[in-house]
Amino acid sequence: MSGLAVESLFRVDGIVALVTGGGTGIGLMIAKALALNGAKKVYITGRRAEVLENAAKQSPHGNIVPLQGDVTSKESLVALAEHVRKEDGYLNLLVANAGSSGPGSGSLPHGLKEEKKKTVKEFQEEAMKTPMEDWDNCLRINVTSVFYNVMAFLDLLDEGNKRALYYGGDVKSQVIVTSSVAAYMKARGSGFAYRASKAGVTHMVQTLVTVFGEYGLNIRLNTIAPGLFPSGMAAAFMNYVEEAKKTGRADSSFIPEGRFGREEDMAGTILYLASRAGSYANGAASLIDGGRLSQTSASW
Repeated sequence: MSGLAVESLFRVDGIVALVTGGGTGIGLMIAKALALNGAKKVYITGRRAEVLENAAKQSPHGNIVPLQGDVTSKESLVALAEHVRKEDGYLNLLVANAGSSGPGSGSLPHGLKEEKKKTVKEFQEEAMKTPMEDWDNCLRINVTSVFYNVMAFLDLLDEGNKRALYYGGDVKSQVIVTSSVAAYMKARGSGFAYRASKAGVTHMVQTLVTVFGEYGLNIRLNTIAPGLFPSGMAAAFMNYVEEAKKTGRADSSFIPEGRFGREEDMAGTILYLASRAGSYANGAASLIDGGRLSQTSASW
C-alpha cells in the first residue's frame, strides 16, 4: 500500500522542469509547486531578468533557476534549450505557460455593468479600431510560440525518457500547456483574439498528441484551463470586482465556488499532472475554474 501514499503519488523528486512565463502569476505558482515538492531544478523563463531573479528567491532550496529569454523568438528558444542541454542534458517537464491577453480583453461580461446596446455601425467601428497586428501578436505568443517551444525542447524531453531517472522511467516526459477557460466560452468577456488563441492552442495540443503517437514519440501532452487566478492578465478584470480585491471572494452566481483561484489550487493541479499520480494522463484538458464555465454560454 506504500505506493498509494501521498508522498509516493504526488512528489516530483529529481525532475528537471522548465516553465515559460515563470516569473509571475500562474507561472510562478507552478514553479514554486514543483520546486517545493522535490524537483531537482526548475528553470523559469521570461523577458524581465529582475522579475525572474526575484521569483527564484521564493524557493528556499535554491532550485528555481532564472533564464532570460523570449518565447516568440526561435533563436532565443534554441539558446534556452542549449543552456539546459549543457547544464543538465535532459528535461522531464516543459510547462508552456507564457501568454498574452491580447486586444480587447478588458471588456466586461454581461451582468456586471449596465451598457447601452451598440448599433451595427457602432459595433463595426469599434471592432475595426483594433489593428490586425494586435491579433497577430496574441496568436504568436499564445499559439505559435507554444509549437516552437515544444519543438525546441523535444530532444531534451526524449532524453529525459531515455535516462529513466523518475520512478525508473515509469513517469514519461511531458509538456503541459496553460490554456484558459476562455477557450470554451462563447459569451462576451475576454477579447476575441484571446479566446481564439486559447481554443487554437488547446486543439493544437490534441493534434500533437495524435502525431506523437503516430511517430512513436513517448512524450505526453496535456493542457490546463484555469479560470480567474491572481495574475497580470486577470488583474484588469478582477479590479472591477471590489470584493475580489479585498477578499478573493466572488458571488456564487458568477463562480459557484464563491471565490477566485488560489495558489494551492494551481499547485495541486500541476503536482497531479507532473507526478506519478497523473502519469496516465495524455491529451487531457484539466479545467480549474470553480465552476465558472457552468454559469455562461460555453462549448465544454
